[in-house]
Amino acid sequence: MSKSDLVISKHLVIPSAELVTQVSASGGPGGQHANKTSTKVTLRWNLSDSRVISETQRDRLKLQLAHRLTQSGELIVHSSESRSQKLNDEAARKRLARWIKEALIVPKKRKATKPTRSSNERRLKRKKRHSDLKKARQKKQFD
Repeated sequence: MSKSDLVISKHLVIPSAELVTQVSASGGPGGQHANKTSTKVTLRWNLSDSRVISETQRDRLKLQLAHRLTQSGELIVHSSESRSQKLNDEAARKRLARWIKEALIVPKKRKATKPTRSSNERRLKRKKRHSDLKKARQKKQFD
């Protein structure tokens, strides 16, 4: 594991060979500094071609991150918050790691349970009260 590898968890590390980093000039105002420095960082990771994730992880990532993926299966992160290229690179890496980590979380299955006796009684009392209220609003019919 080299220093530029991206650690997602202790079981998943994306090697630096799979990450493509590009730098460019940040947009917006900034004067002379912004015009002559490339501080915006674009980080790309192609999860379709990745060798470090399993097929089930790949399927889960494609499902969870579908709105963030390109048609070729690339996950792209841009960062230009800072005036420092190094800080923007760290921010992009953290964001990519967070997205992957959150997408790989499998929610627990819900166990079906029966309602408790007291909750059933409360529900029936509420229904009875509502029914009585509606009956009280009705016009009385005399024969």
